[in-house]
Amino acid sequence: MAVYAIGDVQGCYDELIKMLDHIKFDPAHDQIWLAGDLVNRGPKSVEVLRFAKQLGASCISVLGNHDLHLLANAAGVVEFHHHMDTIQSVLNAPDCDELMDWLRQQPLFHHDADLQFSMVHAGLPPEWSVDEALIRAEEVESVIKSDNWRDFFAHMYGNKPKRWSPKLEGWDRLRFITNCFTRLRYCHEDGRLALKFKGAPEDKPLHQKPWFEMANRASQDDRIVFGHWSTLGVGQYGNVFSLDSGAVWGETLTAVRIDQQPFEWITVAADPAGLPHAKNKQKKSRRWL
Repeated sequence: MAVYAIGDVQGCYDELIKMLDHIKFDPAHDQIWLAGDLVNRGPKSVEVLRFAKQLGASCISVLGNHDLHLLANAAGVVEFHHHMDTIQSVLNAPDCDELMDWLRQQPLFHHDADLQFSMVHAGLPPEWSVDEALIRAEEVESVIKSDNWRDFFAHMYGNKPKRWSPKLEGWDRLRFITNCFTRLRYCHEDGRLALKFKGAPEDKPLHQKPWFEMANRASQDDRIVFGHWSTLGVGQYGNVFSLDSGAVWGETLTAVRIDQQPFEWITVAADPAGLPHAKNKQKKSRRWL
């Protein structure tokens, strides 16, 4: 069985199919891991969701910030609706409720003990081991899966609290956990989350570090694939594998085969003509997303 981890698709269904054709993906024998942000800003979010859903166990996907943003809109939390969003087609789809129910069942963090690989959309704070990340993810997942899931999205948005403490409670605790798994790029050197700057490391503010470069990071010996960070650049950074290569911006979609070594990297070119935001390179305007 071949296992490929794939970076942010963001509604780029044609590029996803192009990738799967390139790697000769066979759902009867192979598995793909999607590193979150299945939807938004690309033209075919509905198609991506339907395709991932119908693949069943052949597709493992974690929730990204754009996926949560879609669920927030489905829950009626619309005040953060961004002018670049392309999720209305999902909300208007006849099978929207079914797709939202499926999306709510997806994890925030995935770990495969046999492959010795984990997957997250964004990152982990320095205090969490992989085992603790699984426990923290389940706290939020259980709420999103519950009948009261809409309440969570009414309290999800925000940058605080910035520091982890086991004593955090209520919505503050769930918001911190969610921000780590779906939004994190940088931490302050003292361990606080730094969620505002989204650019490349060479342009970062002083006293901030990429989450995976934090000293004494509890997960530093674990192999983790992640997306979310197109300005970082794809590649292997120690034990972590960055996969977001900006397909939605007309660049490329990236995959890495993780079930054998040496790890095989694959890219397919996006078609800018079919992507509404391919000419918009001003990624610093992305706000919460």
